[in-house]
Amino acid sequence: MKAVVIGAGIGGIASAIRLSKMGFEVDVFEANSYPGGKLSEIWVGDYRYDAGPSLFTLPEQVEELFLLCEEERELHFQYDAIDPVMRYFWEDGTMLNAYADRDKLCEEIETKLGEPKAHIQQFLDLSQRKYELTSDIFLKSSLHKMSTFFNKKALRAILELPKLELFKTMHAANEAQFKNPKLVQLFDRYATYNGSDPYQAPATLNVIPHLEFNMGAYIPRNGLYDITKSLVRLAEKMGAKFHYNQKIDKIWVENTEAKGIEIGGKKQTYDLVMSNMDVFNAYKVLLPEQKQPEMILKQPKSSSALIFYWGMDCEFPELDLHNIFFSRNYKAEFEHIFKKRTLYQDPTVYIFISSKHCPKDAPKGGENWFVMINTPANDGSQDWDRLIAQAKQQIIDKLERMLLKYVGKHIVAEEILDPRTIESKTSSSGGSLYGSSSNNRYAAFLRHANFSNQIKNLYFCGGSVHPGGGIPLSLLSAKIACEIIQER
Repeated sequence: MKAVVIGAGIGGIASAIRLSKMGFEVDVFEANSYPGGKLSEIWVGDYRYDAGPSLFTLPEQVEELFLLCEEERELHFQYDAIDPVMRYFWEDGTMLNAYADRDKLCEEIETKLGEPKAHIQQFLDLSQRKYELTSDIFLKSSLHKMSTFFNKKALRAILELPKLELFKTMHAANEAQFKNPKLVQLFDRYATYNGSDPYQAPATLNVIPHLEFNMGAYIPRNGLYDITKSLVRLAEKMGAKFHYNQKIDKIWVENTEAKGIEIGGKKQTYDLVMSNMDVFNAYKVLLPEQKQPEMILKQPKSSSALIFYWGMDCEFPELDLHNIFFSRNYKAEFEHIFKKRTLYQDPTVYIFISSKHCPKDAPKGGENWFVMINTPANDGSQDWDRLIAQAKQQIIDKLERMLLKYVGKHIVAEEILDPRTIESKTSSSGGSLYGSSSNNRYAAFLRHANFSNQIKNLYFCGGSVHPGGGIPLSLLSAKIACEIIQER
């Protein structure tokens, strides 16, 4: 039995591992010259950067792949817990360390923001309960199979439905829980972890902080890209073959059955096809003659990003591994991103400096800054060159104002990634980072399934399909798809 995987993103790599373990002869075709998709790396002079994801949670999803293949993970891939998880800055000079240790976190928040410890404990306990109620249904199972909803776990979730807060927005729930607006803003930020707007997204997404504060946040010892490299090596050891610089023309379909692929004008036969391509572009580019799932494809896109990879010629001891500089007006920022489809003049700025943990990522005495702001997906209406130039100056001005130090004059190397280049490098529609947004309570059910209802032997994985974007969810998408294949 032969299987083809289209795209070597992290979901495609995980699928290649699982299919190989199931006994398939696996070919992975990747249009780029490198694997990883968004989970790749770039070099700017002597500075190395993880190109996309920068926070590592649920490491057991990676460990499971090594366990599946009877390999010791520690021999191939190592990672460390981080603490604090994030350092937050506000315009009035407030700085807060979001510690992984709950007691330290509560102490820090009560001391810096005056929020009673009990409020934080209640919030994190509820976040954990939401995860316990939803993870088996919404993250680890297919939402497109009836069996998912007819079991004890599903019944338990239905009985405790009020705790999921489906009919509240994240912001409304956080505003009701906390008295300090800074803390509301801090926890509203977790909507951006799947490219959504806390003023629209359901409070069910308050499950996300549980992953960091109750389960832990991590960083691979050799950088995030080491996840990609180690899993590619594992896939190859299992027999999968990777073909780079190989762009698929079409998925070959006959009589509602996927027969293989067309590449370079030639057809290649496979027993099943796994698409790791953004599902919107998969239908538009690879399946143009097939019936399009219009309702799914018309879902509002998640946010995208503007990233500056800056090589700094000095060190900033006041910064940590992960840093957030908040906007003065969070609501206005999200209105600009999701309603006005443009950038806000005072964006929230995220800075990831991997050289704080991996010194070899920057020359001695320097730092590698991954500087990101959230943006709308590209819809063809934005003047990105003008917006990028404005945003760069606004970011530099903001950082210099809040750090009380020069920033701009210390930038000695630069690379820029914007929604247009994200789309061209990863085939993500409009450069959206997570496929569709979660800005309504039904969004989880409107993601594409991990299989096709119309075309036999066609399956889907990756961040644009169920259960969503990000490293752990993309890995889970591969697991769900392969479990369905195994059942069939």
